Amino acid sequence: MWKEFKKFAMRGNVIDMAVGIVIGTTFGVIVKSLVSDVIMPPIGMILGKVDFTNLFIILKEGKIAGPYASLISAQEAGAVTVNYGVFVNTIVNFLIVAFALFLLIRVINKIKAQEETLPPEPTTKDCPYCLSHIPIKATRCPHCTSELVVE
Repeated sequence: MWKEFKKFAMRGNVIDMAVGIVIGTTFGVIVKSLVSDVIMPPIGMILGKVDFTNLFIILKEGKIAGPYASLISAQEAGAVTVNYGVFVNTIVNFLIVAFALFLLIRVINKIKAQEETLPPEPTTKDCPYCLSHIPIKATRCPHCTSELVVE
């Protein structure tokens, strides 16, 4: 059973998939930091010094009555909240990841289109003596038996 698992795990597709998952997870962490630490603070400043992670609606107060200065303090008090600021951050995260994937797919599609438009490599050539079609690697023409110079 161990041999079968090892054989499965060492297949190229499984390793490629594992590398893709690790890179994708890391990319997600980077995008989350980009949104939380770089993009949303200036947007919050423009909108009047708003910290999006602390935008929430209290549905039910906790053991300690509000008002709560932050989402963390509301959660620590046991309040039930709708965290729409965190949701906005998540939407911005998604849009950045979707845009990056769109750009990546666009580049891949351009590369594939270029590969499709290239003519295939020739497999035959003409004999310079009898003008018959012969394999490109032939050193002697099978029709006229002339010796050919290999290029």
